[in-house]
Amino acid sequence: MVMAAGLGKRMRPLTASQPKPLVRVAGKPLIDHALDRLAESGVERAVVNVHYLADALEAHVLERERPKVVISDERDELLETGGGMIKAMPNLPDPFFCLNADNIWLDGPRDAFRDLSERWDADRMDALLLVVSHARAANFAGAGDFYMDAAGKLSRRKPGRIAPFIYTGIQLVSHRLLRDAPEGKFSTNILWNRAIEEGRLYGLSFTGNWFEVGTPDAIGPTEDALKRG
Repeated sequence: MVMAAGLGKRMRPLTASQPKPLVRVAGKPLIDHALDRLAESGVERAVVNVHYLADALEAHVLERERPKVVISDERDELLETGGGMIKAMPNLPDPFFCLNADNIWLDGPRDAFRDLSERWDADRMDALLLVVSHARAANFAGAGDFYMDAAGKLSRRKPGRIAPFIYTGIQLVSHRLLRDAPEGKFSTNILWNRAIEEGRLYGLSFTGNWFEVGTPDAIGPTEDALKRG
C-alpha cells in the first residue's frame, strides 16, 4: 500500500494546485519514485489511497502497468494512516508492504524490500519498520522516533531525549496489527503503541541513504544527492 492521501501542507505552495505525490523530484513525481522501487522489487499490485485533488492523482497512477494500481478512495473522508489501511485491507495481502508516497531512498548493499521480507517473522512480529540512523537521513532535523534493542524490538523516544532511529515511512505489516482497530480516521501510532506493549513491534536498520522530502527546500539537496548516486 502506498499512502498518498495527505494534504501536503508542508509542501505549499507547490501543492496549491497538485497533490504532493505529483510534485516532481529528479525528473519524476514523488509517487513514481516509490512505485518504481516496488516494481523493481517484483511487486505486481499496489493499493494507492487518494483524497486531496484525487482525480489528478488517480489518473496518473492508473496509467501504470507495474505495479498495477488499485485505488482506495478517501475523497469523502481523509482517514489518516491507520484508517487508510483498514479501508484498504480487503485488497491487501497478509503481510503487506506499506510506504509513504513521498519516500526517496538509495539502497545500500541490499534491496530494502528484500531485507524486510527476509527479516520478517510472523510468529513474533505485528509490524516490521524500516528505520534509519541520523547519519543516513538527509534533510531530517528532528529528534528521532525509536530506540531499538539487540533483538530488533522498538520502543518510543523518551521526552526531551534524542532517539537514534528515524522511521523511514516504509514497513511490513501483518493484518494482526490491524485487529480491533478504531472506526473512522486514526493514526497508525495507536496500533504501534499496542504492538510495543506486546513486544511485537520490530525494526530493521536501513543500510542505504534516505531522504526526507517534506518541504520545497528539501527538493534541491535531494536532487543533488541523487545525481551523485
